[in-house]
Amino acid sequence: MELQQWLFPQRFFRENLKLGEGGEEGRENDIVRETFERTGASVMGKRMFEAGEQGWPEEAPFHTPVFVVTHEKRDPWERPGGTTFHFVNDGIEPALDQAREAARDRDVRIAGGGATILEYVNVGLIDEFSIALSPVLFGSGIRLFDGVDAGRVALDQVRAEPTQRVTHLSYAVRER
Repeated sequence: MELQQWLFPQRFFRENLKLGEGGEEGRENDIVRETFERTGASVMGKRMFEAGEQGWPEEAPFHTPVFVVTHEKRDPWERPGGTTFHFVNDGIEPALDQAREAARDRDVRIAGGGATILEYVNVGLIDEFSIALSPVLFGSGIRLFDGVDAGRVALDQVRAEPTQRVTHLSYAVRER
């Protein structure tokens, strides 16, 4: 929770998760709102889904289709508010294809976790990504760039925007 603590006071996030009225406005809030507004579908790995399945409110926070990369066969899970989780068990590329179709002209967000993001980066299926860098130190976990094929993948910085609690970074991904 400490890693994403900056997010909870934001007005848009609070309203989106129905955590109550009010909240902070400003650039951090704008970035959260802009991210949600441009996202038409999300992809995530099974571990991220399982971590959130118990913790998300009944009205899951995505409000778009979500494609879960898994080996498990499971029927779609529809939640109130527009989120339907679709379980894709034939690989990351079919999950992305389905998400692109569902998103239409909006962005597809590879929501995580770290291992799923890494798979997409290494096969060249990410064109840009954003990181909210929080001043939090961890002793373990999956490091986002551990295992990146640096011989094939390079980054070009698109944006670096510090706010009071977090620095928002965006990178274009290109072949080396």
